[in-house]
Amino acid sequence: MSKRNSQANKAAARERLRQERERQAKKDKVRRQLIVAGTGVLVLALAGGVGYGIMQANKPSHWETAADAKNITAPKNTEGENGTTVVIGKPSAKKTLELYEDSRCPVCAVFEQAVGPTLDKDVEAGKYKVKYVGATFIDNAAGGEGSKNALSALGAALDVSPEAFTAYKSALYSKEFHPEENKDDFGKDSYLLKVADSVPALKGNAAFKKNVEDGTFDAWAMKMSDAFDKSGVRGTPTLMMDGKKVTAEGSENAPMTAEQFTAAVDKALKG
Repeated sequence: MSKRNSQANKAAARERLRQERERQAKKDKVRRQLIVAGTGVLVLALAGGVGYGIMQANKPSHWETAADAKNITAPKNTEGENGTTVVIGKPSAKKTLELYEDSRCPVCAVFEQAVGPTLDKDVEAGKYKVKYVGATFIDNAAGGEGSKNALSALGAALDVSPEAFTAYKSALYSKEFHPEENKDDFGKDSYLLKVADSVPALKGNAAFKKNVEDGTFDAWAMKMSDAFDKSGVRGTPTLMMDGKKVTAEGSENAPMTAEQFTAAVDKALKG
């Protein structure tokens, strides 16, 4: 091979190497651009996801929205502002027993099971009226929404009749249906409707079912809960008459037997 051919071959090789380096450099540049662009999209996506998550976290819950509602649909058979005054009994009864309860409250369940039948008989006889005030604080303490949901369903029962309301309240507190405090069964409409099937006036009642499933009285339930919060009462069950607590003899607690209840109420009725 001549010296000239050798030099030409070397030059050609160097040119091919240069061209190959240029091609590789262009590939590397494109790859870097794609990586930067992809990273930017990923950052934007992550930022968007975080932003959406924050927005969802800050979005008011259904019950918070209900609590802030301006237009309140109150059940029939209610009185007062936003329909939060619920009085059951004969108008001729001179005295009113105030009853404060939370639907998830286990002590309220014990009270209703032991004392409820006596209370219902007294009301039916016109011995006194009962003003019911519903609370929802156990939802905050134990988590869930059963207290609020059950209170709304009680509103749907009250919309049917006072008798349906009383019977449904008794069913909710019964041994058969009342859940443990840490179980949020009342948070499910299906469970509340199952309980309602034990009440003749509510079983198969399409209007009641629709009101429960649509949450017709959710905002009303929150106003009722607010009325409880403003009452100054701090526990359930609590009984009041003429502004004074009705308690078991020698105790600061509500009477938990029929005998204690009758003695305490008779004393309160005498003033």
